Amino acid sequence: MLSRLSRLPRPGFLALCALPIAVLFAVVGVAPLPYAVAQPGMTVDVLGTDKGRQVITIGGASTRTTEGQLRMTTIEATGPSADVDLGDVVDGWFRADRAVLPREAVYPSGESDKEIEKHNVQDMVQSQNSATTAALGYLGKDPASVDVRLHLADVGGPSAGLLFALGIVDKLGGDGSGGDLTGGRTIAGTGTITDDGDVGPVGGVSLKTQAAGRDGATVFLVPKAECRDARAEMPGGMRLIPVTTLKGAVSALRSLEQGGDVPGC
Repeated sequence: MLSRLSRLPRPGFLALCALPIAVLFAVVGVAPLPYAVAQPGMTVDVLGTDKGRQVITIGGASTRTTEGQLRMTTIEATGPSADVDLGDVVDGWFRADRAVLPREAVYPSGESDKEIEKHNVQDMVQSQNSATTAALGYLGKDPASVDVRLHLADVGGPSAGLLFALGIVDKLGGDGSGGDLTGGRTIAGTGTITDDGDVGPVGGVSLKTQAAGRDGATVFLVPKAECRDARAEMPGGMRLIPVTTLKGAVSALRSLEQGGDVPGC
């Protein structure tokens, strides 16, 4: 075989060598790849309604009428069993509003779609419970006397924790001086939260800032560890505020409203 190849003209030899490569790319182009493709998702004002229901409902304590918005942000990703081919991956690499991620970085390996959906719902419930505990703890209110209920349809995961907590604080106490935490602005953000009010990273923040800008936000609260990612595709005119705790987030929003010093990324 080698002796025959050696007698081929150079163009013919190169064409013959390229044939297996072309076939390989053709196969890869249609074969499923172990990636997920994500894009900016919906945002929801936690001070308002979602599908006709109040996102935050509070009983056992007087609440305030709020102005402005606190928008939690999401990303949308191809499902764990979705087929992602080379064309999808290449398209995602060249678009600022797409992110190509290893599938195992988005979804646990070896789990079905239903199992993953169940875990996401559990994470959301835990996030809501932690947000309530953190907010009432910050305000010094007895959880046994205040009934907080959170409703958000079709969203899973823990990343709305910070915004839930801020919404509860705003409805119950505002900025502490009779005003709104938002200062009438549309503020968006993301971040997990613990019962003690610590804010943690979530991933996908460069896509979430785009979702926030699309829906009118001018300020974005981001876990401090993800400042760099948040700056990557930040919409023009948006202000990033890094946060590490619920207390720090409230303090930053108060300073923003009052024209004081506000931390930045």
